Amino acid sequence: MPRYMLDTNMCIYLIKHQPEKVAQRFAQCYVGDVVMSAITYAELEYGVAVSADPDRERANLTALTEDIPVIAFDAPAGVAYGPIRQATSESKRDTLDKLIAAHAVALGVTIVTNNTRDFAKYPGVMIENWLSSGAQ
Repeated sequence: MPRYMLDTNMCIYLIKHQPEKVAQRFAQCYVGDVVMSAITYAELEYGVAVSADPDRERANLTALTEDIPVIAFDAPAGVAYGPIRQATSESKRDTLDKLIAAHAVALGVTIVTNNTRDFAKYPGVMIENWLSSGAQ
């Protein structure tokens, strides 16, 4: 059972091998502890598409997904999305973050992000920032 879902910024830190603190924290996890949402994967695919070196970025993303499985956004994630969007209906931005948050809530996992301020607005979301100390 996974314990953590990485936000896009954490995946990028792991791909770039910096900040080193993120890679060190990831190395402390067991295989299967860490996953990424299909929504995050879609964001990373966009990064490959617009990259100046898409072949290199494709290889980097492929290597990352060998260690971090991509989890499909399913019906329970869709159910979790309703209350999150309703609670933040005044905000029309961060649509993808709302979907990632809903996915994490549905799985009962902690989102690992450097964007804690935005994710803290979403009800029921557990957050951790591997660049700072511990959970929020």
